[in-house]
Amino acid sequence: MTEPIRIDVWSDIACPWCYIGKRNLETGIAQVAEDGDAPEVQVVFHSYELSPDTPEDFDGGEVQYLTAHRGVSEEQAQQMLDRVGAMAADAGLEYRFDILRHTNTLKAHELLHFAREQGRQADVAERLMAAYFTEGRHLGRIEELATLAGEAGLDATAAAEALRSGRFAPDVAADKAQAVAYGITAVPFFVIDEKYGVAGAQPADGFAQILRRVRDERADEVVAPA
Repeated sequence: MTEPIRIDVWSDIACPWCYIGKRNLETGIAQVAEDGDAPEVQVVFHSYELSPDTPEDFDGGEVQYLTAHRGVSEEQAQQMLDRVGAMAADAGLEYRFDILRHTNTLKAHELLHFAREQGRQADVAERLMAAYFTEGRHLGRIEELATLAGEAGLDATAAAEALRSGRFAPDVAADKAQAVAYGITAVPFFVIDEKYGVAGAQPADGFAQILRRVRDERADEVVAPA
């Protein structure tokens, strides 16, 4: 197999299911990597804003956000958080909704495009999601995003300049337009090898199964007579 299997992921760093899906995908890729004929896998993250109208400084915690945007009671909101927190724990993640700072994620998405240009998108995606869901960092502020970029191995000054310029905003818009074209209405959403669409935070075994199917399909294409 000469070309890596490409996985395009539409997600939002403020989406709890997206971090779970990301971790399960990584676990599935690691499972397949143990095979003797393991394929190379390339993961590319694309922008999807769950709540583009959210202000940089949201007044309230995650429970208040859910009650305002989902129309549920505080008790129902807490139940939702408890459920996703348990799913996160199953994936090896410890969510801290008690310190989470809800914010607008546009600049975080711009940073992911800057990171892709620099060849460090996977590192930055992980750093942003960990900072948001487990550390209570404020991902709506350019200074904080630049610091996190530096922690992920990028030039923090260059990252800040890129965010202030807004030069990656068109890339974010293009990702969102592509999501509309694909009919994506919720995230995470995975497009595997440009032909399999997978919605939601699937279990690691499910991702591994799809990757092995793609690998076997490609092998069949190579040996099939012309």
